[in-house]
Amino acid sequence: MSELNVNGHFEQIALDDDTILVDVLRDQLNLTGTKLVCGSGVCGACTVLVDGKAVASCLMPAKAAVGHAVTTVEGIGAQGLHPVQKAFMALDGLQCGFCTPGFIVEASAFHDRWREKNGTRTPEREEIGTALSGHLCRCGAYDNILRAVADACKGRFDGEVPSAPRVEAYDKVTGAARYTVDITHEGQLVGLVLRSSVAHARIVNLDLGPALKIAGVKAAISLLPEEAIIRHSGQAIAAVAAIDAATAQKGLDAIVVNSTPRPGVFGLDAAIRPDAPEVYPGRKSGVANVSEGAVAPAKWAGNLRGPSAAFSTRKRKALSRIEEAREKKDPLLFEGRFRTGTQQHTSLEPHAAVAWFDGEKLTVHVSTQIVSEMRSKIAKKFKLVPENVRVIADHVGGGFGSKAGLTTETEAAILLAQTAKAPVRVAYSRHEELSVAGYRPAATIEISLLPGTSGAMKALSLVARSDGGVAVNSTIAGLARLIYTSEASNLADFDVVSNLPPGSPFRGPGGPTMAFALEQAIDEVALKMNTDPIDLRRGWDRNPNRQRLYDWAAGLECWKDRASNRGQTGRFRRGVGVAAGYWLYLWQPGTKIELATENHRLVVKCATQDIGTGTRSVLAATVARAFALEPDEVEVRIGDSALPPGPGSGGSRVTASVVPPTLIAIDKLKARLRESSSPAPGSNAPWRDLIGAAPDIQVTAERPEDDRKTIYGHTSLVHEAGLIGRVFGFMARRMMHVAVGAGAPSSVQVVEVEVDTLLGHVRVPAVHTGIAVGKLAAPDLARSQATGAVIQGIGYALYEDREIDPRTGEVLSVGLEDYRIPGIADTPVMNLHFDEGGFDHVLGGSVGIGEVSTVPTAAAIANAIRDAVGVRPTEAPMQPDRLLALFTRELTA
Repeated sequence: MSELNVNGHFEQIALDDDTILVDVLRDQLNLTGTKLVCGSGVCGACTVLVDGKAVASCLMPAKAAVGHAVTTVEGIGAQGLHPVQKAFMALDGLQCGFCTPGFIVEASAFHDRWREKNGTRTPEREEIGTALSGHLCRCGAYDNILRAVADACKGRFDGEVPSAPRVEAYDKVTGAARYTVDITHEGQLVGLVLRSSVAHARIVNLDLGPALKIAGVKAAISLLPEEAIIRHSGQAIAAVAAIDAATAQKGLDAIVVNSTPRPGVFGLDAAIRPDAPEVYPGRKSGVANVSEGAVAPAKWAGNLRGPSAAFSTRKRKALSRIEEAREKKDPLLFEGRFRTGTQQHTSLEPHAAVAWFDGEKLTVHVSTQIVSEMRSKIAKKFKLVPENVRVIADHVGGGFGSKAGLTTETEAAILLAQTAKAPVRVAYSRHEELSVAGYRPAATIEISLLPGTSGAMKALSLVARSDGGVAVNSTIAGLARLIYTSEASNLADFDVVSNLPPGSPFRGPGGPTMAFALEQAIDEVALKMNTDPIDLRRGWDRNPNRQRLYDWAAGLECWKDRASNRGQTGRFRRGVGVAAGYWLYLWQPGTKIELATENHRLVVKCATQDIGTGTRSVLAATVARAFALEPDEVEVRIGDSALPPGPGSGGSRVTASVVPPTLIAIDKLKARLRESSSPAPGSNAPWRDLIGAAPDIQVTAERPEDDRKTIYGHTSLVHEAGLIGRVFGFMARRMMHVAVGAGAPSSVQVVEVEVDTLLGHVRVPAVHTGIAVGKLAAPDLARSQATGAVIQGIGYALYEDREIDPRTGEVLSVGLEDYRIPGIADTPVMNLHFDEGGFDHVLGGSVGIGEVSTVPTAAAIANAIRDAVGVRPTEAPMQPDRLLALFTRELTA
């Protein structure tokens, strides 16, 4: 036995040479605040202090910690919150919270060193960024983290614990928040999935027997589809459950798989060649779905599916006008071909599920974006009575669209638990997250844009080919339908199928891809017409929300002074670019809110989830305002399918779905309180007194589905609402079980860049974001959502790129050292402007913010690069080698 000093307590633990410190902390000492994410010392989530110095516990042998003092996040706040913890709470330096403990540990050590040496002098952003450069936050909470550490260092949070805009902040900064990967039951087994090493084959024999003969393996199951066809590398074949991970891996290695190989095809270009083998020959059944609902019908030609032209208007007229302009060499015609890469979701909490049966009752902890809907999916899949299924997601470590379905980890956990008659946890490795957990599909977009001499847009053609692997149902071109007015348009979406893992929805699915092409085309036409790009957008975009945002953007100093960038020489050149974006106002019918007084306390309940977007806080703040309370005086219960049905986190629909029924429930409860508490005539007793005087009361409210005002809005929005309903209404209901309302959440972004023309590196020093999403239900959290979305947009624009073996289809990006997401040092100065008008027709006035904030970012960066160096980037991510190749071509042209 060895003795470890952890958080001041001495623990006797049996250690061998291979035992890693993070496993001891999490599995033996139940200190689950220390998170295991990358396993390679890249992300910082597992950071602990050893004798006061920060180390990555995923790399440190546990024996190396013997004789030293180990401090985890639980120890940081054990004797009272550290100033850094208070600052993170007050300034919302967190979102999903999965990376937060690692940041807290490192930042607290930095704070203590800084204060000892510098007193209360404020450190520069660069100094903080350098100190925390070993930490990643996929939610993009960096801007608030930088502010929090700076303010803690200058002594602002040396006193009492401040109020926090996020109601669960205390649990997240102390490591007390429990995620699915933290759930452990007595007798719990480890489940692992066997995945195909080939991209296309037919399995002719699957023998699980050898795995079951291994001591400690308790269950082995097949995960093959009925037809036994493997269509991509990494596809699930089988799964085992065992007493530990090492034994489970031995079980996987013992499984015998015999297969007949089939020719594979990888990537968009290869898949559409005339001689390409078909991924789905014959009847197209069981096709994977890149979207969130049923696959819409479309024609197939080999591996090409489409086009979808439902969003076009006067298609033939558009094509004929463009062809005529092409023949006449019209100088105003812009034609281009743009290409975008895949973007991995890279949630720091992996896909994970813990399942166990108690007789006929099934309980599943799962990292999911659809708590309520997940119960229905599980019941249907496994032929269970829905009332016997309970889904729990207390805290979710990010999702961004990848956790919006019933996926392999959950299916495997349930089947293994059923077979082994014991609790089973299945959690993806980081390689699984980067290969089979979903991604924003790559795409090519061919665009032609023809302005008229009068200034109107005469014709627009946008043809998108989505590269979603084995998945179909992508919409990119169709999203161009609702932003600029064109006299005629051809908007066509194709899916190109290949033997690569399936894509899935990702924050504003299709939006950033569409904007990367369309917004650059708008900018190029403005140059051709010698017109201010914002003025051109004003003329072609009738949306009143964006009109106000254009006015705001045009008044920015950096925009007014951009002419000073022209004619630059030298290595470093600065540029300014603008782009606009929109998303849909979506809400989920059937959402119910239960509001109750229990033990003299207000409690709000809903089977929705909080994936870092702040759902708990929105509910708490909405109720607290109505009763003149503080948000922490309201108890919020979510993340449990046993509660009243709630919306999934997707399409920016949660706030718009939960706030209206919450307001209705508030009115109902106030009426009941007045009746039950019987205040003296003429009494103006505070609501707190009425709650305390009344017996326990419970009311349930649902937003009326036939509320035409909510759907169609006031007079100025009737045309737009009708247009949205015709174009997107049926599709959205079919795909996402949501309704489409009047008005479009909107964003206009102005980005400043600095381009190193020698190395091709792009730096983004500042981003100015104007957002119109109605009244802010939780202003601090709205800021967090917006800045985080911009960070993800910067990653999409400049860094994120998955590598594929072109011969085998194997995903070569196996870890976070291979797949580059933005770090804290990549954070620009953020200038946010919220326009809170435009949605007064919505009960509560609030709509979603998560998607719209990221749609224009990559396009604005591309336009800024064009402004800086005079070269139009056409491929994202805009990495140094691609930009240098562009510069070279421009110089030799």
